[in-house]
Amino acid sequence: MSTTIHQRISIHAPAATVYAAIATASGIGTWWGAQTPVHTDRGLVLEHHPGPEHGVVRLRVVELVPNRRVEWECISAHPPSSPASAWTGTHFIFEIEAGDETGAPSGATRQSVATTVDFRQTGYDEGSRFFQSNSAAWEQVLDNLKRVVESGSGGSDR
Repeated sequence: MSTTIHQRISIHAPAATVYAAIATASGIGTWWGAQTPVHTDRGLVLEHHPGPEHGVVRLRVVELVPNRRVEWECISAHPPSSPASAWTGTHFIFEIEAGDETGAPSGATRQSVATTVDFRQTGYDEGSRFFQSNSAAWEQVLDNLKRVVESGSGGSDR
């Protein structure tokens, strides 16, 4: 049986800024790990090297909907001892919901409302010994995304 890892975060930044941090190799590199974009016959693949014990993580970009959605599919295989071994064939989906600026009295500063990121890793083997640790790791990684984007140091290439 498969299950889904699910996390939801609010980021105080415009949806376009959040999207750039998730949809671009340079953006992802600021909050998760350095990514190498590779153009293949199956489309764009992002590669990152978390360490020799894991091998190379290869994520095929399935969908990019500007300021709304990013989806990747893990197409790499990993040693059974690696938590990434449970990722093969799973999909990483980031749904981005733009917040609105709240109205403020004339002459006052407008306060931005947070952009929401709804993250899911679907197709995960619920019997995997790595399920709980990967879920906790995603929480930390997404907290790092929030910290980086809110600090203004997320990527901006397109």
